[in-house]
Amino acid sequence: MTDPDVTDVDLLRKRVSAFVRERVFPCEPRLDAGGPEARKLRKRLRMEAREAGLWALPLPVELGGGGLPLPAYASLAEAEGASDHGPAALGSASLLDVTMLSRHGTGQIRSAYLPRLVSGDLHTCYAMTEPDAPGTEPWLAATRAERRSGGGWRVTGRKWFVSNAADADLVTVLARTGGTPGDRTGLSLLLVPTDSPGFRVVRELPVLGATGQYEIAFDQVDVAEDHLVGEPGRALTMAGERLQLGRTLRALRWLGQAQRAFDLMCGRAAARQGARGPLADRQLVQQHVFEALLALRTTRPLVYEAMALVAEGRDAHVEVGLAKTAAARTLQEVADRAVQVFGAAGLGPDTPLPALFRTGRTARILDGPDEQHVSSVARRVLRERQDGSTVTLG
Repeated sequence: MTDPDVTDVDLLRKRVSAFVRERVFPCEPRLDAGGPEARKLRKRLRMEAREAGLWALPLPVELGGGGLPLPAYASLAEAEGASDHGPAALGSASLLDVTMLSRHGTGQIRSAYLPRLVSGDLHTCYAMTEPDAPGTEPWLAATRAERRSGGGWRVTGRKWFVSNAADADLVTVLARTGGTPGDRTGLSLLLVPTDSPGFRVVRELPVLGATGQYEIAFDQVDVAEDHLVGEPGRALTMAGERLQLGRTLRALRWLGQAQRAFDLMCGRAAARQGARGPLADRQLVQQHVFEALLALRTTRPLVYEAMALVAEGRDAHVEVGLAKTAAARTLQEVADRAVQVFGAAGLGPDTPLPALFRTGRTARILDGPDEQHVSSVARRVLRERQDGSTVTLG
């Protein structure tokens, strides 16, 4: 696809937003519950997205996607992300895996899996964090992949907080192919079919009551040689690429959820009548609206700036760190203020606010906690100052 006209992108955004609002929002309680009914429902939503011409918009045309460039897709990612289930329903949830495997996968991986990932016939997950090796320090990983005498690898280890592992057909696993835990070299990525003997889902790990995270185990799982992703020992470089795009996409989706919470709050303030008139007339409610709007308006440019740099392949560590941290904080803050305006109704099952607040809280840990990004960004800025140069932001 050539660079689309701004009007075309705006129209697409409106159509995506309407699809998520009208089709996905009503299904959220059943999708959140998981199980066979949720899988059946997701399949139906995906079919409806295809029929609407909204399927896999940012994925490559030659693989069956819409070919929308990342900068143009940014506003759509925000619209999709208003629901946690939006990207999966619209076929863009595989963007990270398709991008990584297109760049670094073997010919066998690309031909066997990429078209089926884009079509939604296959599902993947990404396993990096371990009980004793946090995602912030992947070089501590103890999961090992040892050479087999007849070729290929044998993987042994355990990972946890792996999203959607129970429904995945493939898992990309970070494993040590050389050295010992603590070494920053010797780490590789392997693509493992989940029907391989020795692979198992150990347990589900509810996150503040929400489903979708799992602990998984590899008990001497054999992996073919051509399922090594990239070069041996280069996992951290590939993981870094993935994290830059992944964190930015998450930030866009968190913006979409923060905007949803803001809209709910404003609707409640305007409609709710008290003994002394509408909530909208009360100064403390007005302050909640103002502070939430300020957070949204100041965060959005940071996130879109990060996406522009990532799309150009430029170094965006500072911008991505700022965007990820700001978006996570904004979602938590706006959802919290919306709950306050709703009162007790904001704590119950009749609005999405509890789920939005939960996502905001977990967002401050997912893809690196706030503290990691604060330190990383500050160190980079100060180091460049000390070297006699300045960091250009924007």
